[in-house]
Amino acid sequence: MASNETSSFESSEMLATLVASTPVLVESWRLCGQANASAHRRFVTGRIGGVVYVAFSGVQMVCGGWDPSWRKLVPLESIGDVALFSSSRWKKEVEEDPVMVHAGMLNLFSSFFNSFHNQMQEIVGNADTKSVVITGHSIGGATASLCTLWLLSYLQSISSNVSVLCITFGSPLLGNKSFSNAILRERWGGNFCHVVSEHDIMPRLLFAPITITPLTAQLNFLLQFWHLSMTSPDLGKFAIQISDKEKAELFNAVMNYLEAAATQDGEASLPILFHPFGSYFFVSEEGSVCVDSPATIIKMMQLMLSTSSPACSIEDHLRYGDYVNKVSMQFLLQRNSMQRNIPDSSYEAGFELAIQSCGIANQEDSAIMDVKECLKTARRTGPSPTLNAASLAVALSKVAPYRAQIEWYKSWCDEQDEQMGYYDSFKSRGSSKKEMRINMNRVKLAKFWNGVIDKLETNDLPRDFNNRAKWVNASHSYKLVVEPLDIAEYYGKGLHIKKGHYMQHGREKRYEIFDKWWKDKTVRSGEENSNDRSQFASLTQDSCFWARVEEARDWLSNVRSERDTNKLAVLWDEIEKFEKYAVKLIENMEVSKDVLGRNSSYSIWVEDLRELKHIKAKVQMFSHQCTRFLDGEVAP
Repeated sequence: MASNETSSFESSEMLATLVASTPVLVESWRLCGQANASAHRRFVTGRIGGVVYVAFSGVQMVCGGWDPSWRKLVPLESIGDVALFSSSRWKKEVEEDPVMVHAGMLNLFSSFFNSFHNQMQEIVGNADTKSVVITGHSIGGATASLCTLWLLSYLQSISSNVSVLCITFGSPLLGNKSFSNAILRERWGGNFCHVVSEHDIMPRLLFAPITITPLTAQLNFLLQFWHLSMTSPDLGKFAIQISDKEKAELFNAVMNYLEAAATQDGEASLPILFHPFGSYFFVSEEGSVCVDSPATIIKMMQLMLSTSSPACSIEDHLRYGDYVNKVSMQFLLQRNSMQRNIPDSSYEAGFELAIQSCGIANQEDSAIMDVKECLKTARRTGPSPTLNAASLAVALSKVAPYRAQIEWYKSWCDEQDEQMGYYDSFKSRGSSKKEMRINMNRVKLAKFWNGVIDKLETNDLPRDFNNRAKWVNASHSYKLVVEPLDIAEYYGKGLHIKKGHYMQHGREKRYEIFDKWWKDKTVRSGEENSNDRSQFASLTQDSCFWARVEEARDWLSNVRSERDTNKLAVLWDEIEKFEKYAVKLIENMEVSKDVLGRNSSYSIWVEDLRELKHIKAKVQMFSHQCTRFLDGEVAP
């Protein structure tokens, strides 16, 4: 295998090692069993040291039946008061369907969200909590996924360091392709591990349009059977009877649609309403294999189910306890047994291990070739995330001179007799070679950092990339140096007149992302903003300071022409808020000296405000005297 390419199963092996070699899988399933046995409780919790487990019952939706509306997809933008998928607002240029999820699953989660919400806030607020594992079997797995999405968004909003992992067992599909893509953009794919047995029909059900077939009755009987079997294992098989014919009809319907989904090619193919997301941990009697490519997941679901039978596909949904108990031992034994005939190529060895783990090593050669071809599609064709990060580090060193030249330009502007500073100098720049070069450097740096964000959003960089000090510090320094020039360009070209002010309508997504990186670093390190500076900062610590100045200038202009007293009051309130904010920054010396330059936009604004306040005071005094005169308190 070429040295610049990653193993086909790099991330899969890491996740498989985690779940197979630690107690997390066994403990998750144990708590799922408790949740299933306690049908009256929506979820149960448990703590082992700093790890809190939350398990959702898999029998909650069965009592409601599988009516047509429960396969309906509905939009998902927020849960409670927490907005989901923050990065979706940065993807306005991408044409994509809205993020949607299964209506029934969302309704179920919403029915007990308040109790879950309150308990989870207590759990993550506990200083002893380091990690949360959310789990669920069957329908409880879909509920667990929704809960995990809420918790990830909530923890992100409060910049918490608590880690989250969702492990589901035989969970049905949950959302559409946009839902899957949104999770990838948020870099949350690695937070979801869906355990799926080789024959279980439940995770594959929603590939078939069950509600428009004559199979709804069979499915409702099936759900009741699973429900009773989870709560009373010996009762289910006797209380609910499903004929072999009905089992075959359901199995064949799902198999047909799954084959169509697995072989789709282009827009002419059968549309798929529901798409997988996260990593899928396929388990069999022979071992386990983990993949995270949606196309590969669908194909693997089809190939593994094709070796099953109608009866087995139903019974396998209740056998996750057996698989969990075996998987850790198989994980070790499989590698020992393969040592004697493992291929010399690590590339081929990965395929051999994966094929054996799928439980089809004894099938016909054609089936084995199908699985091998399927797994090849999951192979990363380019450099590994680690190598991508290393390449970016080299590229960063090459663009560093561009930033250095902009810093030199700032120093040069600070020394000029005009005392305009580099923001106003760049805003009103001419066509000199020096300023053209600075502008070109600004554009080149934007291209580099946009490329970093693109790689991050396509999961081509390590998962902890945005937590690495080198990149957090470099992005922060870039933002402080260059964003003032972007603001100058925006207002210098009058874009605020066409689009609106910079903060709401012009700020690039990379700066919002870098803001979050820096905030998260501050939370992780426990650092607080230092207010003990002995001299002004070399760079203003609020990279959007000049955008705030421009808005404040606009408010002053509006004050001069506004006649509505209510609107005037609002304008003055905004002006006073910014004035206090700016004074605090200056007192803490968190601005660079160019802000206080004699002809800077801020200094001019301060003079205009002083003049306007003086006029306002005179008007108020005159108005007061007129009122006293009309009341007869003073002589004319």
